[in-house]
Amino acid sequence: MCYVVPEVPLRERDVCWEYCDKMDGNKVRCRFCYKILNGGISRLKFHLSQISSKGVNPCTKVKPDVIEKVKSVIAEKEERRESQILKRQHDTELSVRPRRIRDLPSQPPSPMRAASPAITSASDHTQFLALEVSAPVQKLSSSTNKGRSAPASEAERCIAEFFFENKLDYSVADSVSYRHMLEALGGQGFRGPSAEVLKTKWLHKLKSEILQKTKEIEKDWATTGCTILADSWTDNKSKALINFSVSSPLGTFFLKTVDASPHIKSHQLYELFDDVIREVGPDNVVQIITDRNINYGSVDKLIMQNYNTIFWSPCASSCVNSMLDDFSKIDWVNRCICQAQTITRFIYNNKWVLDLTRKCMAGQELVCSGITKCVSDFLTLQSLLRHRPKLKQMFHSSDYASSSYANRSLSNSCVETLDDDEFWRAVEEIAAVSEPLLRVMRDVSGGKAAIGYIYESMTKVMDSIRTYYIMDEGKCKSFLDIVEQKWQVELHSPLHSAAAFLNPSIQYNPEVKFFTSIKEEFYHVLDKVLTVPDQRQGITVELHAFRKAQGMFGSNIAKEARNNTSPGMWWEQYGDSAPSLQHAAVRIVSQVCSTLTFQRDWSIILRNHSEKRNKLDKEALADQAYVHYNFTLQADSKTKKGDGDPIALDAIDMTSLWVEDSDSPNLAQWLDRFPSALDGDLNTRQFGGSIFGTNDTLFGL
Repeated sequence: MCYVVPEVPLRERDVCWEYCDKMDGNKVRCRFCYKILNGGISRLKFHLSQISSKGVNPCTKVKPDVIEKVKSVIAEKEERRESQILKRQHDTELSVRPRRIRDLPSQPPSPMRAASPAITSASDHTQFLALEVSAPVQKLSSSTNKGRSAPASEAERCIAEFFFENKLDYSVADSVSYRHMLEALGGQGFRGPSAEVLKTKWLHKLKSEILQKTKEIEKDWATTGCTILADSWTDNKSKALINFSVSSPLGTFFLKTVDASPHIKSHQLYELFDDVIREVGPDNVVQIITDRNINYGSVDKLIMQNYNTIFWSPCASSCVNSMLDDFSKIDWVNRCICQAQTITRFIYNNKWVLDLTRKCMAGQELVCSGITKCVSDFLTLQSLLRHRPKLKQMFHSSDYASSSYANRSLSNSCVETLDDDEFWRAVEEIAAVSEPLLRVMRDVSGGKAAIGYIYESMTKVMDSIRTYYIMDEGKCKSFLDIVEQKWQVELHSPLHSAAAFLNPSIQYNPEVKFFTSIKEEFYHVLDKVLTVPDQRQGITVELHAFRKAQGMFGSNIAKEARNNTSPGMWWEQYGDSAPSLQHAAVRIVSQVCSTLTFQRDWSIILRNHSEKRNKLDKEALADQAYVHYNFTLQADSKTKKGDGDPIALDAIDMTSLWVEDSDSPNLAQWLDRFPSALDGDLNTRQFGGSIFGTNDTLFGL
């Protein structure tokens, strides 16, 4: 017997039919807003995706996940249609397209051609047009590029990601030279996405993919919590912008940029932060970190008052940078920096001297660029100290002595400075005192969950200063006053105390004795984090088990992991015997303590928030910024896993006082890559090994 399988109608195969009801004729009814649409499933898709097209009003009650799903359906359909069009165009091109010059077979010149300039001219003109105005060409595929494994869609994606990551103008994709470059790389017939395809299909597609990834990250927030980062920019007049990002152990992603100028003028900054908290989810947010560029007034108190479980913390990188800035303002420190800048400016403003210096230093650079001006100053002083022998050897070499530069007054000044032992003693002293703070900057920057270490790190900074200046009370006090004042008044947060208390590498260190104030702040934080009464019932027993390393806390594996595992992961793995304390600990020690996760280009943000742009233009630019920043974060997270220095930039500021001989430098351009990490400790007595005795209190501030 033969059974005939009925053909499934096309509409039944379309996933969007689950969001509507079929009506009479070609009408459908939306199951979200119950609006009846003419035109069937196609118009419904634009209705649900909220894409303005064909005069379809967007649905006001559709769920966000449905919007993204329908948008992806539309994008896939457009991609298939575009592929079919390109295939038909290619088939047509193969039959009618004139061959390019390089495709023409070599022919001996005939007398007729040689004797007829008119024919020669016309022929050459035809071949020129064939080079410049070609028919639409085929994408990269296995048929056109044997040996290349990347399909056309993958190659197109790479090109799109390249455009968005580097903030390239879409018009580049339509330039002749760009098309020629792609053909040289991908083979004859390969052309990447056009400007229109980049700003429609790929912008939407990449944004949707990023949103999908963030949704996966958000699932982990219920366990680890997250931190809202508010990184601001202001022109000190009327403009103020805030970049909002969200950080958790699974990664940091850019959320949005808000023009805070109207909120500042109307004293409504609270509403701005309240909207962001609600968008992220109040139950997920552990803390908000802000930098020092904007005066937030009493917003922090209002937030913590209305959201009892949320803390407001300062940016550790910003505060540490402020300490370094005050270091550089001390008279003898500033004088030493100015002397050192005289040397580097002379070298970098004379090409022959710069080439000779690079040759003597085996290609290494003298000037280092950091994430801030102050970091650049101290990194470059360390670089000078490292290269001291080579610098002196270069200036005293026969090659330099016989050059025309040797007799210049600036050259003589450089030689005098390089031969000045007092100058080098000052450089050694500054490098030794600043290095502990630079280490803190490295620890807290780049999106690291360093909140469990900031208290210990700042204590070590102060103990290092005391140790180094054990015989000079005056200098010791000048540096300690700066660090202690900013640590206590600006930087310290109750979360820092709680995280230190819960950090197993500190809690089980026999050299550490916690002060009562630290315990009080820990219990204050615990009281805010454990909001459910059931969680508090057994907390005393759980705390005792943790302090005494009982149960799973005392297992050999847990003991071995105390110093080589992140506190958050340690609590997740070995805290099961104390579930309430584990819940609080994971949320506390998993947070970052700095807004400095990556270098932001504020020019793209300023362009987006120009008052001269219309609404649609601003929305498109905001999407570009969203994709660009999240690509940058993803690239930075991969880079940070290597040996890169998180406080050193990939390029040098050629307009800084270390390079440009100018009275008013513009710190904006970064041109060349220079190494900046210090090869080793400047003074092993200060920084090598443990500097604490058995009777020392680690947190004795």
